[in-house]
Amino acid sequence: MPRTRHTDGCPGALQVHQAADGALARVRLPGGMISAAQLAALASASSRFGSGTLELTARGNVQIRGITDTAGVAEAVAEAGLLPSTTHERVRNVVASPLSGRVGGVADVRGWVGELDAAIQAEPALASLPGRFWFGIDDGRGDVSGLGADVGVHVLGDGVALLLAGRDTGVRLQAGKVVDRLVEVAVRFAKTRGKAWRVVELADLRLLMPGADRGERYAPVTAWPVGWISQDDGRVALGAVVPLGVLPARVAEYLAAIEAPLVVTPWRSVLVCDLDEAVADAALRVLAPLGLVFDEASPWLSVSACTGSPGCAHSAADVRADAAAAVQTGEAGVRRHFVGCERACGSPPVGEVLVATAEGYRRLRS
Repeated sequence: MPRTRHTDGCPGALQVHQAADGALARVRLPGGMISAAQLAALASASSRFGSGTLELTARGNVQIRGITDTAGVAEAVAEAGLLPSTTHERVRNVVASPLSGRVGGVADVRGWVGELDAAIQAEPALASLPGRFWFGIDDGRGDVSGLGADVGVHVLGDGVALLLAGRDTGVRLQAGKVVDRLVEVAVRFAKTRGKAWRVVELADLRLLMPGADRGERYAPVTAWPVGWISQDDGRVALGAVVPLGVLPARVAEYLAAIEAPLVVTPWRSVLVCDLDEAVADAALRVLAPLGLVFDEASPWLSVSACTGSPGCAHSAADVRADAAAAVQTGEAGVRRHFVGCERACGSPPVGEVLVATAEGYRRLRS
């Protein structure tokens, strides 16, 4: 059903959200890509003006909470090169296969990420997109398509499939037309959406793509890159899971000190890329004791949570504390997402969603 609320309160770096624990800013990272210097700048901004932590989101973006100086944060974000457009900053939501061009995949899609980001900023009509609308670019391995982007592409052996709301439309594209078609569909949505904020809320997808079928959904992945990852070029990437997506600024500074390319994934982890083996080994020895998780069998990979109390006024419980406690008692292999209210923010596409009530938790989805 379309939403009835007209105001889009989705935060950005300039349009912040006033949460119970102060202002919240969200910094978009197309493709999750961020340099070491940029991560260090965000860590510094959070230490100086916020809670001293960075939150990783399910769209590969970064949030700063508890902000006492919104202008100071905006200035720091801009100086770091993370605010290339003041008019389109909330709509640069692009998720791409995090290991593309480094490990596996049918094609390297990193170039499309940059081209799409530039094209989004160059199209005036897209400034009015809802802040929750997002683009997905899957390099053929199936890690992003299953997340259900509003509009996306999935590389095939003989072309590129166009997806709407995570479903294959049956439309096939040439590689050179991918960015143009993604922008074209997004513009149509911006002009015809009415009260809808997401493509899945539309009754007829043919408004966006004439001849489109409501085809099969891609299945969401249940495992993601963790630990020591051998790249195709002989170098190493480290996949660091951030428990509950909360990255202390001090730990972020250690990540930045490696001075390697970084990718924030939609599974609230960080990839540290292009490392020589000796550097990767040294980094692993330093980072693991700081609380980052490099073990794919760790129970932290099966537990997530929304912000909860005291940060969110809507929450009925401190869900992060309860999620952390569940790590000690949870059943092996059972994925659980703890939420403080019926909105179920940040819910992953698979696993149980448990909502807090006055009597405890009940299943919202299983």
